[in-house]
Amino acid sequence: MCGVRQTMDHIHKNGPKKYMAKKTEDFGVLLQEYFTQIPAVNSLVEGTIISISNGAVRIDINGLIVGIVRGQELFAESPEYANVKVGDKVQATVIEQENENGEMELSFRIAGHQKIWENLAEYLEKEAVIDAKIVHANKGGLMMKVCGIDGFMPVSQLAPNNYPRVPGGDKNRILEQLQKLIGQTLQVKILDIQRNDEKLIVSEKAVWEDAQKSILDKYTIGDIVEGEISALTSFGAFIKFGQNLEGLIHISEIVWQRIDHPKDVLKIGDKVKAQIIDLNKSKIYLSVKRLKDDPWKTVKETYTEGQKVDGTIHKIEPFGLMVKLDDHIHGLAHISEVSNTPVHDLAQLKEMFSIGEIKKFEIITIDPTEHRLGLRVEGVKRAYAQKKVEKKVEKSVE
Repeated sequence: MCGVRQTMDHIHKNGPKKYMAKKTEDFGVLLQEYFTQIPAVNSLVEGTIISISNGAVRIDINGLIVGIVRGQELFAESPEYANVKVGDKVQATVIEQENENGEMELSFRIAGHQKIWENLAEYLEKEAVIDAKIVHANKGGLMMKVCGIDGFMPVSQLAPNNYPRVPGGDKNRILEQLQKLIGQTLQVKILDIQRNDEKLIVSEKAVWEDAQKSILDKYTIGDIVEGEISALTSFGAFIKFGQNLEGLIHISEIVWQRIDHPKDVLKIGDKVKAQIIDLNKSKIYLSVKRLKDDPWKTVKETYTEGQKVDGTIHKIEPFGLMVKLDDHIHGLAHISEVSNTPVHDLAQLKEMFSIGEIKKFEIITIDPTEHRLGLRVEGVKRAYAQKKVEKKVEKSVE
């Protein structure tokens, strides 16, 4: 009855003229026309605020019906509902077509939620930079609050400053590093939105890449920069230089000799000069060794095949001994060239030789192009080495 009463009040308010032409129509038809115009539950409506009092906001919905927003439905994630006033045009979501007072129950909270997703879609389209707060971490990445919506940032989408560089990729240690970021607010870009699943993926790396691009315009391949070693990994060293730029010196570009790990020759905090050898979008690749002459170009001026030399064993591998001849030239004494009797494995090698030991070697091959120098322990007969080769050939033929 409340709805019918409000309908009749509405008709009287608008005067008899509007409805005189319909006086012959059935009253049920009028009601049907009225109710077909009433917005459905969960639909988004727009109206004008006509009063704000006693913890309730009343809204005129196109002169058709009065809507009311009250209680928890007043609270919205979207900031545009924070300071509404009489006369403002607002959007709200229908949660009940008619309450006990003949008013439509509306929600700013639900409308605000919908509005945020609309805004996020717009941010994605415009590639806008927005703030996101880190609220939780797992081994795959970070849970974020983005404009009040739950979002996710994979580890791979962190900028270099926050990326967890953990030796060996230990997931537990990665998680420890990520947990240290909880509570921080980062600037991000939206990568993907799936509204139906309420899925939101963001990236800090995308913001960093944009900043890198503008700064990188000042650099070209071949430029020499000076910076500080900021991180060491198994595959190379990172160097910070210029205006918060960071580039990678691959392990093969650190020194001319072969090394197992960058930490063998570098440590975090070292000041180094490097040459830019590649610029790939926002990625910078550098070389330290190219600023120095390649010692292998003149190796034959110092060493010759058949020469007897002193060498320091600096590494023992399953395949043989890595031997340091000087600060720049290293050689390999293959496992078949270290003894006149067969040596079968690493354990046996370690029983026979020790790291740091100085021994006499004979140079058997020099390949400057490949940066390789072959050695044989002095006194080892060539015949044994040749037999090893012949046996391998026989097996391959079989």
